[in-house]
Amino acid sequence: MSHMANQAVPAAQCQSMADVRREIDRLDRVLVTLLAERQTYIERAAEIKPQRTAVHDQARIDDVIAKVLVSAKEKGLSAAIAEPVWRLLIDRCIAHEFEVFDRLAQAAR
Repeated sequence: MSHMANQAVPAAQCQSMADVRREIDRLDRVLVTLLAERQTYIERAAEIKPQRTAVHDQARIDDVIAKVLVSAKEKGLSAAIAEPVWRLLIDRCIAHEFEVFDRLAQAAR
């Protein structure tokens, strides 16, 4: 199948596993870019939050998951994929935010 290096090929047009894997690899590169951007906001949140107890915000977690599930349904993403992936993403982002918060607090001493 001929294609441009970064041009998406719809799944229905993939003729082989090589085609499918190439498209998954392309999407993975896009996801990494988006996650790296998301991380910059997590790091900024650690700078802005006035105290460590503000890092874990259950109401915000619940809100994010609810919004993701609505968006997933609209886009045809299985909730069985979306919810656990976002819960893990949020968990790891909170852990990273704690690390950044603690590093900044230590540097301020």
